[in-house]
Order: sequence, then structure tokens, then C-alpha cells
Amino acid sequence: MLFKQKRISLCIGILFGSAFISAGVRAQIAPPPDYGQRIGDVVVSASRSGTELKDMTQNTSIITNEDIQNSPSMTIDQVLKNQSSVFLNDQPYYEKDPTGQSLNVRGLGNARTLALIDGLPANDAMYGTIQWNLVPLSAIEDVELIRGGVSNLYGNYGMGGLVNITTKPITDNKGEISASYGSYNTSTVAASKEVAINEVLKLRVSADYFNTDGYVNQPTISPATTYPKKNAYGQSAPLLPGMGPESANSANYRLQGALKLSSDTDVFFNVGSHNMQNLPTGGYNFATKTTNETTFSAGATTRLSAVQKVQVNAFYENTTLWQQNVSNSGTSAPYISANYNDPYSTTGASAQYTHDLKDQAIQQFVVSVDGRQVAAQNLTNSFSSAAGYTNGVVTSSDYAKGQQEFYGVMAQMKAKTDVIPLQATLSLREDQWQSQTPTYWIAGANGKPSYTNVPNQTVNKFSPNLGLLLQATKELDFRGAAYQGFHAPGLNNTLRTYGNSTSVSLANPLLTPENMTGYELGTDYRWNAGFVQITGFSAQVKNAVYAPNVSQAQAYSAGCPLSVCTGANGQTYTLYGNNQNLQSQGLEVQAHHDINAQWLVDGTYTHTNTVLTWIGSGVSSTLNPIGSQVGGVPQNMGYAGLTYMPVPYANLTANIRYIGNSWLDGAHTLPVPSYAVVGLKANLQLTPQASLFASIVNMFNRTYITYGTGTSQGSYIAGQPQSITVGARIIF
Repeated sequence: MLFKQKRISLCIGILFGSAFISAGVRAQIAPPPDYGQRIGDVVVSASRSGTELKDMTQNTSIITNEDIQNSPSMTIDQVLKNQSSVFLNDQPYYEKDPTGQSLNVRGLGNARTLALIDGLPANDAMYGTIQWNLVPLSAIEDVELIRGGVSNLYGNYGMGGLVNITTKPITDNKGEISASYGSYNTSTVAASKEVAINEVLKLRVSADYFNTDGYVNQPTISPATTYPKKNAYGQSAPLLPGMGPESANSANYRLQGALKLSSDTDVFFNVGSHNMQNLPTGGYNFATKTTNETTFSAGATTRLSAVQKVQVNAFYENTTLWQQNVSNSGTSAPYISANYNDPYSTTGASAQYTHDLKDQAIQQFVVSVDGRQVAAQNLTNSFSSAAGYTNGVVTSSDYAKGQQEFYGVMAQMKAKTDVIPLQATLSLREDQWQSQTPTYWIAGANGKPSYTNVPNQTVNKFSPNLGLLLQATKELDFRGAAYQGFHAPGLNNTLRTYGNSTSVSLANPLLTPENMTGYELGTDYRWNAGFVQITGFSAQVKNAVYAPNVSQAQAYSAGCPLSVCTGANGQTYTLYGNNQNLQSQGLEVQAHHDINAQWLVDGTYTHTNTVLTWIGSGVSSTLNPIGSQVGGVPQNMGYAGLTYMPVPYANLTANIRYIGNSWLDGAHTLPVPSYAVVGLKANLQLTPQASLFASIVNMFNRTYITYGTGTSQGSYIAGQPQSITVGARIIF
């Protein structure tokens, strides 16, 4: 590995030097001189109303293609983590369990933020996570981040905000190939080719591949190390027998099309096949987890007149997730203690009518209807020993099948007064959530299922949003928004039960949606060379889902038979419930400034206080104290980046990321020390068609623990070690 890193370091040195001495074709890669104003004119497509960034009433950021190219990070989640109020730790998605690739915005918790790809829902249908591997960096045009409630626009998931990943548009007959190689044998290859069949139809075929040997995610430094001695296998705590690097690989294949049916009607479609394999937490190389997905989306926009248009969209995703859990200890060899087969799917459609009204009090009117279904099955088999797994001796099993349906109608109006430069946006949305769990059973070693009859549920949710924007001067505005949102329980919480002789985690098919009420106040100052945005926010979540410990009697009442929930040998039980309220308040700052034609600086800062305000009966007040900062949410986070462009076709970016002290748990027994990490990225455009790049993540190879959530010493996660990458891109 050292030899590999030395070779890569040499390549970086050559590239950095070339950036200053190359005399090739001077292809402009620097941002425009009026970037501060230009970025404000960019349309936020996820607003559903064609709203420009400078007119958004909620704190919104756009990560441009230039921002992505200048970032040392090699995956979109790690690029996104430096935005204010985005809680993504310093562990790339491919080093995480596929069920744990979540996104937390404004400290409101995982799986409470909507993910979109080209404006269509992309959250995992069962776990609510985000499969970041679906869209590699090479395919991304930009990323929109709207903070705060967006249930008024999209319904479910719209509590913390939304992330909309926009892919590159299809042009005429362009091709692109990119590749990279780096530390830990990490490599990527991506290729795409566009073909203009005729004036009506354009196609793009693309494929990308990713592979890494990974690194060991278990830290052996304080406070993760609980004892100075080695375990029986000579390993430092918290390492256990069988642990190793968490390798991963993925592949995506896509066919995209754009049709110009008439001068007024545009159509698009996307078909994709995606697969990913990675190892479970601990890097046990005999317990691979596999995800296979098929995706389809299509839509059309018809302009009825210069001021009216109709949009229709449809999407479908089918996923099969195969998981294997590992039982481990410091004195015995690990073995597969459970396997899961999770087939699930989502399908949906929407229609929207937009009417722009000129010279009237109401400037725009939007109405839309949409529907979505998510359906899943979960089959779990548990084993008590390595021999039991080898021989197929199941100690317990469970099976559940369920679905949720969402139907929504939305109306939005924009108005602007002539007396004062005040713009108002009012959105009203009504959603109906339906939940059905026709099959739910748990069986012990005897194989006899214990069935639970689950009643159907129907809940209506109202999600208003009122936003105001006062344009004080050409450069300065003040904005505010108040909103409500909701998040339906994930199918993993309602269907997935698993356990062993030590502990059992019980699903709860009777869970109901979580509710959020929030508001924010902010100001934006934009000038030709940059901008500053400051926002304060407050949000309250009620009926939050949490799984506390319950008694054996409660577990039995929840459908767990005595053959599984035995009560022997100190066996413990958890059961999901709507049993917490929480409040999150904070301050967000984003800034950009072009110092001159060669130097520019970016920065973000986040201060967040997230605390529990209520816990339900039976929830431990020791583990879940009211008024105490929750686990996994650092109060202070900051980022600064400096870019130098010695010539128009080359740049060098250095950045630093700071994360303040935090805790894994709400009881504050598992501290995570503060840390700062430095990154470096160089880009060199040799010709308009060819470019090179080199990046270093964790430039000084600092050993540190990154923030997250957990309940024991074994929950600590090491931050990404020094990772060096070199790559190239060719356009033809």
C-alpha cells in the first residue's frame, strides 16, 4: 500500500507542476466574474415552480458542476457533507451498510429528508436511505439542496429538506470517458455516448464501475479503546476476530432519451440497472451484502401557451436486497447469525399544471396531483451457531409483507405587491397515507408461525407552507417561511423483525406518521463577486419513531412467541413506537467570494441544538434524557475552501472541514472528540476535450473518530484515512 501511495503522490506532483507550466490550449474552467449574481439566477427545478435561487424563501444552495470538480471528495455524499446543516459523517457511503446510507438535514434525524434524481423520488422504498451509487460524479450536472419543510411540494419525507441530483443533459453525439485510481485499490471507470438519431430523438447510453478494497472502519484509539490489553486473538479493542477492510463494488447501466415531439412538447425517459456489493460493519468477507435495482422514469412537458404548461411524470423501481448479519465476540470465531431477503418496489406518477399570470396580483398558480406506492417483503432466518448456519438449522424466522400508498393534491400561489418589493408564496397540500400489512408472522425453531392480524390504517395529512421574500435592495433580501411536514414510518420499521438468543428487535406494523412544524428567518446578500447567506431555523417533530427496550410481556403482546422471546439468559427486546418528540434549532451560514481573477474562497458554518422534548411511557429517561443534545448531531460544524487559478485552464483547491465535539448517544456516555481534516484537489485541462485531476482526502493522514450514533464502544467509526486519487476525462 505504501508503494501505491508513493506512486500516486508522484503523479500528483507531476500534475500540480503541469498546472503551472503547461502551455496547451487555454480552455476556460474558472467561474464567471459575476458568479455571485449569476448563481442567484439559476432556476431551482425542485421548487416545482421554476423559481430562481435568489427568489427562494427557504435556505437553498446549489452545488454546481464546478463545485463538484473542485472538491477533493470522490463521491457525491462526501461532496454534499460540507454544506451547512448537512449531517453526513466522514465515512463514504460505500463503507456503510446499505441500510445505513441515510441523510440527516438540520439535525432532524435520518430518513427524514427527501432525495430526488432529476426531480423524481429516489429514497429507498423500504429503508428510506439514499443509494448514492445510483449516480456517479461523472453523470452529475448539479445538486440542489432545499433546507426545511418541503411536504407542501412532495408529501412524505419532507421534514428536513430535499436533495435533488440533476444529471447532465443530453446533447448531440457527444461521448465521454473518465477513469480514476487511488488508495486502497479504489478505481472508477465511466463511459457514455450520446447519439442524435434525428431531430426528434436523442439517446445516451452510459455505464460506470466502482471497486475498492476498503479500509478497516473500527478505530483503535481513545475513546473507542476500552482496555489497553489485547483480546484472545491479539487484537486491540474494539477489533474482533474476522474483522477487516470493508470492500465494495458497484456497476450502473443506463439508457436515457430525450424526444422533441413538437415545438411545444418535450419527453424524456430513463432506464437503469444497478447493482452493489459490500461487506457488513466489521468487514467480514464471508458475509457479502448485495443490492440489485432496476429503475425506470419518464415524463413530458407540454406548453399550452407562453404562460401555461402541463407536466406529467412516472417512475418505477424494483429492488432486491440480500443481507447477512454476523455474530462476533472477542473469544470465538464470527459466524453468520441471520440472513435477510428483502424484495421491494416503488411506483408512482404525477401531473402538474402551471399558469404564469402577468401584471396581476397573483403572478403564478400551480396545481398538481400525485400518487405513490411502496411495497416490500422481509424474510429473516436466524441461526444460533456456525454449525447451525452451515447445516441450515434455523432457530427463529419471521416473514412480513406490506405496502403503503400516498395520494396528494397540491395548490401553490405566488403574489408580489407593487407598493413594497414583497413576494409571497403560499402552498397548500393534502395527503392521504394508507398502510396495509396483510401478512406478519414470527416462528421459533419448531417452524410454527405465530401470526399477527394487523388492521389497515388511513391517515390524512395537511402540509401548508407560507414563504415571504422582501427585496430590500438589488443586493440584499430578507426571507422567512413557516411550514408543516410529515414522514411516514419506513417499511423496515413496520416489517423487519430479527434477533437471537441474546436480543430481539421487533417491528411494529401499527406505527403512524411523524409530524413536523417549523419556521426559518434569513437574509441573503449577493454582489458580483460573491454572496453571504444567514439563516436561523426552528423545527419540532412529534410522534418520532424510536425503539426502546420493552418487557417480555410487551414483546409477546407484539406478536413474538415464547419460542423466540424466551426470557432466558437475560434476553432483551426492543419494539418500535411513536414515542418521542424532539426540537431542533440552529444557525446556518454560507458564503462565497471571488477575491480576484485567481483566488476565490468558500465557507459554511452550522450551529445546531437538537434535543428531546418528550418521551413516551416505558422509554428510558436515562438513555433518552430530555433537553440533552441527541447523539449523532455535532453542535458546531464548519468548512472553508480556497481555490487558486494560476491560469484559466488549471486550478488548485485546498479545504478544511471542522466537526465539533459530539456524542454517539443521548446519555452522553460515548463522546466523540472534535476533529479537523484537510483536503486538496488539482484540475488541469489539457485541451477542451481532455483533462486531468488529482485529489487528497485527509491530506495529513490524521487518525480520528468520525461522528455518528451508537449504544456501545463497538459503535465508534474511524474517519476516512488518507485517500489519494488521480484521474482523467476525455470528451469526444
